[in-house]
Amino acid sequence: MPGSPDPGGPRPPLAGGESARGGRAVVVVAVGQALRRQLFTGASWERLTGLAEVVAVEHPGDRAELAAALRAADVLVTGWGTARLDAELLAGAPRLGLVAHTGGAVSPYVTREVFARGVRVTQAGAAMARPVAEVALAFTLALLHRVHRFDHALRSGAPWEQAEAAPERHQILGCPVGVIGASRTGRAYIALVRALGAEVTVADPYLDPADAHALGVRVAGLDQVLAGSRITAVHAPALAETRHLLGRRELALLPDGAGLVNTARSWLVDEAALLAELRTGRIDAALDVYDDEPLPTGHPLRALPNVLLTPHQAAATVEGRHALGDSTVAEVERHLRGEELRHAVDRDALARVE
Repeated sequence: MPGSPDPGGPRPPLAGGESARGGRAVVVVAVGQALRRQLFTGASWERLTGLAEVVAVEHPGDRAELAAALRAADVLVTGWGTARLDAELLAGAPRLGLVAHTGGAVSPYVTREVFARGVRVTQAGAAMARPVAEVALAFTLALLHRVHRFDHALRSGAPWEQAEAAPERHQILGCPVGVIGASRTGRAYIALVRALGAEVTVADPYLDPADAHALGVRVAGLDQVLAGSRITAVHAPALAETRHLLGRRELALLPDGAGLVNTARSWLVDEAALLAELRTGRIDAALDVYDDEPLPTGHPLRALPNVLLTPHQAAATVEGRHALGDSTVAEVERHLRGEELRHAVDRDALARVE
């Protein structure tokens, strides 16, 4: 059709809420109702519906339902459980100009074909940094004060005298804390622990001296960080090269009585090696992520008194979810106005293993 965009070429940004073919733009929100209510406040949903015609997909994992909605879509909003946008789905979405993901990593939902067709991609992961960092801080304090050990002992019926016995406890003031990865979440965590007086050393090959100075941290190699930290917090990205970044050799470098915090991805830590180290009682750990999720009820991690466990919920605060929705709506608005996206990602984002 004359004047219609080339399905294989780049799509220009829209302006004023108009679609590429004229008329009001269509935003398809492929997010189930329960999650949609968590992400979008009444105000943010009203803002979105003021920008464009909004079509909600109630079963976003259903390819047929999603395909039907995509036929008229100028923008697609994705969330956990949305079907992956492959070549087949794209073939039926000639107007699509933006994919706005309400989470962090886009690799489970976006394929190379999306970028090849010139579709812009954005994500809201920056909004998760603060809640995850707060959980990592809570984990840090719990490990330093052995809260998990006391709780386990009392709940398991141990006598008071036995329950109060635990390895030495420490304050965070002056505590040597190691951070693996100066990511968005890593930086938010650094700000929190430094505000409480921790002395932070970071292992990150991409952190330059100027950034390190601004963050108020020292930079060292991974081995040095592990060996010199009372608490080590993992905040590196899940890339092919970071698979089991912490294995048996690396975990053995942790000092006796040290604690490991992982709110990032289990991909980064060899779980079998960590379990073996934890079974000795030499170190403690606080984990929000696991190789198998949901964590099996009979998993040995569940029985260890020196481990604090949460069910992959570090980012799931009310405020955090609302921030994800607000960020997504703001990006859709920028796209429709022809403005630069604040959280755009390119095809390199597909290298993240999620």
